[in-house]
Amino acid sequence: MKITYYLEVLSSWCTWVEPTWDALKARYAGRVEFEWKIALMNPGDFPVSREQCDWFYRRSGGTVMRSPFMLNSGWFEASRKGVYHAPNLVAEAGKDFGFAGDEIRRALAHAAVREGQKVGDMATAVAVAAKAGKVNARKLRAAAESPAVLARVTASTKEFHSHQINQRPAFILTDAIGDKAVFSGLVRLDPLAATIDTMLSDTAAYAAHAIHHGVSP
Repeated sequence: MKITYYLEVLSSWCTWVEPTWDALKARYAGRVEFEWKIALMNPGDFPVSREQCDWFYRRSGGTVMRSPFMLNSGWFEASRKGVYHAPNLVAEAGKDFGFAGDEIRRALAHAAVREGQKVGDMATAVAVAAKAGKVNARKLRAAAESPAVLARVTASTKEFHSHQINQRPAFILTDAIGDKAVFSGLVRLDPLAATIDTMLSDTAAYAAHAIHHGVSP
């Protein structure tokens, strides 16, 4: 089976779900295919001020997640009016340099929401990613600003919305027998793991039935 994780690099909830993502990858290694895709947030989804951003961080990190640390709103820039494509384009471009895993996108997220770096600026985002991946910054920026990478990010964002969801993180679980489970906005491990276990069990049962009874007449 396969699990697709839709994310926005600057989403605080995507930051909070990363331990769950790691736990899933460790628990189901070799049995489940994992991938992530960018789902850009709309400008109106972003806070309108640092004060509002900090209010959101106190709610998500403090009240809900009981985090020992608070996220850093220093990445926020009112002048951008909610347009922060740069870190997402750079994360996507990292795939062209062999970084389909979590290294580049996590480095960008950490620089933004933990260190307060203004990764909405393309030069800053490229510098962070190039250092994390030891990639040539000029080539990485050229890829991030290419029509091909923009087309991939646009397509994955459209794909995200096609599932009739609007909250990130989102997880789409699919298996070989045609089942699909959709989780949008949840960050806890238990419901995801329980669903994966069920889907794996059902798929195994179908396979066992086929071995003993052949294909349907």
